[in-house]
Amino acid sequence: MSRRVTLPGADELFRKTTLAAVPSVESDVVAETPAPNPVKAPKAKGVRTTARRKPNNLDRVPSGRERHDEKITVYLSPDELFDLEQARLLLRGDLGLAVDRGRIVRESLAIIIADLESKGDQSIIARRLRGR
Repeated sequence: MSRRVTLPGADELFRKTTLAAVPSVESDVVAETPAPNPVKAPKAKGVRTTARRKPNNLDRVPSGRERHDEKITVYLSPDELFDLEQARLLLRGDLGLAVDRGRIVRESLAIIIADLESKGDQSIIARRLRGR
């Protein structure tokens, strides 16, 4: 028996696929449909160019222990990473909560964002970022 791995050929990798649910551009249905009227965006007065989404109480609940498909990279100083690990160990040792660092970060984000949306300019994150 050979130990070589069999890989698919180029014609199998680059074969054309068709989706029955998606009409082709040459279809009569697509050609007869009128173009939608473009919606004019309101003139921006500040930095924000997209509409602000309306938060609800469901947004305040951190995702907890589940599979996450989105990812960001955050660089921490050694002291910040040490503090995060100390918080994890404190939660585990003194409070009996076995949580990982990602869960602590997600919970912290939910708290900070809720504070920002409820207090705005007087929120702790706004004051800290301004240097007060």
